[in-house]
Amino acid sequence: MSLGGFLAALPKVELHIHLEGSMPPETLLALARRHRVSLPADDVEGLRDWFRFRDFDHFVEVYLACSRVLRAPEDFQRLLSDFAGAQERQNIRYSEVHFTIGTHWMNGLPVDEVLDALEETIRDEQRRRGVRVRLIPDIVRDVGNRTADPTLDWALEAHERGIAVALGLTGREAVSPSEPYADHFAAAAAAGLHCVAHAGEHAGPASVEAVLGPCRAERVGHGVRSIEDSGLVARLAERQTPLEICPTSNVALGVVPDLASHPFDRLRRAGVELSVSTDDPSLFDTDLAREYEKLAASFGYEAETLVELALAGVRHSFLPAAEKTQLAAEIHAEAERLAPRHLGRELQPIPA
Repeated sequence: MSLGGFLAALPKVELHIHLEGSMPPETLLALARRHRVSLPADDVEGLRDWFRFRDFDHFVEVYLACSRVLRAPEDFQRLLSDFAGAQERQNIRYSEVHFTIGTHWMNGLPVDEVLDALEETIRDEQRRRGVRVRLIPDIVRDVGNRTADPTLDWALEAHERGIAVALGLTGREAVSPSEPYADHFAAAAAAGLHCVAHAGEHAGPASVEAVLGPCRAERVGHGVRSIEDSGLVARLAERQTPLEICPTSNVALGVVPDLASHPFDRLRRAGVELSVSTDDPSLFDTDLAREYEKLAASFGYEAETLVELALAGVRHSFLPAAEKTQLAAEIHAEAERLAPRHLGRELQPIPA
């Protein structure tokens, strides 16, 4: 009996994960060899060592290497199929996945063919595995307007095809402002796309304010440095604006020194809506069940609290209302069924 076994078997959703950052070393090496792309290591163990981050710049270096080996539509299909398989093994029923199409556009890829390939694979994997994946094409602040327009155009087309749910904003919020992309987010919202943005990770509360205002963010990726401004925390709680928290990522990239120092529990107790994700699981050597386990170990959460967090992910998702209700009911039912086997007890009542 173990909490880990319970969490591994529990149905879950994931709202903050990057497709390129889900690439395992094995796939990176295989694609690099196929396309004759030079890497700092020529075996899997060497690449795992290289994945041990020194700082955020090193993280970007690794992330861009994963992007650079994606040279043909079938490479994206392989990556997405691998991703869906990993989510299935973790009982992650639904994922909203960041995807930086602008990088691949700059690399000269035929992005219309990439869209065709991803659409085909998303639909195939949903039929085959029952795993639902929807995309969040994201604008990268640091790159500027070079890729913002093509990213928006691609996102709008992907939304029309039913495989994109939001426009995202990523990149270094500490050095690149969010406000220049307000018009892109207005156009996305007018077309029915939701809006999400990374902020409050490597910059302070002002970066969160910037995406809540001009960029109309409905969810904030990370947002952990909101804790530095009690007024902002109160507004997030009052407006029920969700934060997508990635604990291991925050430690690995130096946002917090360790999990004991993480503001997750303080934000939760202040009434801020939170969900749990992995960010870039292959790069941080983690998975979603382990993220839940780490929170339990750091803050003494019982299984009931962790189930509530899983349900919060459903609530914060961009699924249609009827699908949210159905998925929440599945998580409730499975949690109650799994508890005696894995925890040796019944669960206490959990709010719907």
